[in-house]
Amino acid sequence: MDDDALKLDSQFCFAVYSAAHAVMRAYRPLLERLGLTYPQYLVMLVLWERDGQAVGAIADRLMLESSTLTPLLKRLEGMGLATRRRNPDNERQLIVSLTPAGHQLKDEAAAIPPHILSCSGKGVTELANLREAIVGIRDSFAASRAGRGPSGGPEEGDPPAVDP
Repeated sequence: MDDDALKLDSQFCFAVYSAAHAVMRAYRPLLERLGLTYPQYLVMLVLWERDGQAVGAIADRLMLESSTLTPLLKRLEGMGLATRRRNPDNERQLIVSLTPAGHQLKDEAAAIPPHILSCSGKGVTELANLREAIVGIRDSFAASRAGRGPSGGPEEGDPPAVDP
């Protein structure tokens, strides 16, 4: 075994982990001014894209379990930024909508992406390319964990799928 393979600085996972921590440290003071945590900010981003979504749709978009999302939504509701109501067409479904204060917060949050871009030391195109690469890597890991190859199909050497 190559000794370098087990050095911390050789680990892809550590590069991702430490980069994520650095990014979160850059976001923290910006989000504190808005009164949001990073997970709450992510929920707000989803709602700013499309208001009035079901909890399950938000959870899917953020790759979270609904049970993880529920406390975040309750806090956003308590802060007066969002409301939760039953879907009249499906009583089991909760719809999350922005309040006027939630809509207004978007204007204040508009300063965050340019600041983060500046902190990154990268240009828009380079950062967009890095984001695409990271999303591709994330999707490959997710496919691998689900027992599929990076293309979404079976990995080489897997037995062929059989219809039941």
